[in-house]
Amino acid sequence: MKNRSDLNQSYAAFDQASTIACVVELSSSSWLAAGTVPGVKRQPLKKLPAAPTGEGLLALLGRWRSEAEKAGSPIKRTVVAVEAGRDGFWLSRWLRDRGIEVYVIHAASIPVPREHKRRKTDRLDTQMLMRALLGWLRGEVGHCRMVQIPTLEEEDAKRPAREHDCLVRERTSIINRMKSMLVCLGITGFNVKLVKAAQKLAGLRTPNGEPIPPNTLGRLYRDMERLAMVRKHIKAIEDARVKRLKEKPDHGANPLVLMLAKIFGLGLETADLLVHEVLARNLRDHRAVGRYGGITGSPDESGKTRREQGLAKAGNWRVRHSALQLAWRWLTHQKGSALAQWFRARTADGNPIIRKKMIVALARKILVALWRYVTTGELPAGVVLKPAAL
Repeated sequence: MKNRSDLNQSYAAFDQASTIACVVELSSSSWLAAGTVPGVKRQPLKKLPAAPTGEGLLALLGRWRSEAEKAGSPIKRTVVAVEAGRDGFWLSRWLRDRGIEVYVIHAASIPVPREHKRRKTDRLDTQMLMRALLGWLRGEVGHCRMVQIPTLEEEDAKRPAREHDCLVRERTSIINRMKSMLVCLGITGFNVKLVKAAQKLAGLRTPNGEPIPPNTLGRLYRDMERLAMVRKHIKAIEDARVKRLKEKPDHGANPLVLMLAKIFGLGLETADLLVHEVLARNLRDHRAVGRYGGITGSPDESGKTRREQGLAKAGNWRVRHSALQLAWRWLTHQKGSALAQWFRARTADGNPIIRKKMIVALARKILVALWRYVTTGELPAGVVLKPAAL
């Protein structure tokens, strides 16, 4: 069993008298670095110039270390924290390669004032980040949570599934738009998804016997060209995935993808997305798996009030969407499994509202069961496997 990570609190001893703590507020034009330096009463705040690089930040940390040593405080530990955002993880990986202890703070985990119009500047943001970082380093719970820093290979492995998802959504949008344009003209029953649909557009007629207007016809031709290009890109991604799994079945997370793909009703696309988005992560336990997928509840309890606000939706929305779609397919392709029987036993009355609520619970149970399957090899009860994944 792999060691599970717990980024809610720090378990390392924190000696503030020998530790430089630095937080960096990143932006596209400049960086603002704030720190606490042992032996120095002031709290340094340095704005790095436009087009910042990691070298400038590294030089600033070296200068703070020299100031601390001159003040008689030898430095044994340097901690840098940034807020998760548009800049990704390149800076964190760059600093780690140079021996700096780096953490990425989950932006939504930092408590903020609940005033209607609260003050917000980069300076105030660095103060808030510093309070959260110091509390986390002391091992106190509730100050903030940290984000796992993926390697460049792990980050790149997510791209194909995410691009495939975007292209599928774009394909659906193009098809729906073309259908809407035809319906506005009173033309129904024409399948715009046919490969030779563009050749038949000129022969279509409205209920009045008129041809499609020229501007609308031009838009339909351009949309069909765009649809053909999107289909080409989708096929290229799918072919590249199959080729990668065949050539390197034991590389990286490919064994986990092939394990999931053997489950009847779970295809390569869903397996690839779930593995790289959630199942390959070192999550602590089954509760963390459900929370990361955003398919846990959000209770509202105060005094005598007891109500459920619905899904938290605070996790990875891609995992949540895939898990819900998989739950409906599970009922069709894994009818004899224990999870499917559990769902049918609780929705025997056929109430659609109950089914809608219980499908979320089924999605969470399936996600946890798949996590146990890829981590411990425990196959969910009654699940039917395919002879081969490919």
